[in-house]
Amino acid sequence: MANKILLEVVTPTRLVVSEEVDLATVPGDAGVFGVMANHTPLLSTLKIGEMRYTVDGKSTRMALSSGFCEISKNRMTVLAEAAEFSTDIDVDRALRAKERAERRLQEAQTQREKIDVARAQAAFARAMTRLKVAGHNT
Repeated sequence: MANKILLEVVTPTRLVVSEEVDLATVPGDAGVFGVMANHTPLLSTLKIGEMRYTVDGKSTRMALSSGFCEISKNRMTVLAEAAEFSTDIDVDRALRAKERAERRLQEAQTQREKIDVARAQAAFARAMTRLKVAGHNT
């Protein structure tokens, strides 16, 4: 495991990734940050966004929902509400989710007390992230 760090991505339903990687980047609440072997210990909250990791020059992309990241002893553990590989994203479903969220946000302008704006904004961010990671131009 020289010059590599063990990356584990876990959701409430499954272990998504358990692999030794050269570099991983995640969407921290304070901004995107990268992690390599021998990184200093760290605990961070994560926001909705794109995660990437590289193994022997090959990059893999994932869409992450919010969660937490812990780095300690050459191990990076990502606990996320949801994590999807770019190749597993259903673009049509993500487009429908984006359209629903956009409608809810428009409705919120006239019916503020009936619409949960934060929830609609999070749904929109998740849909946009999934589309971006899937390589779909919106």
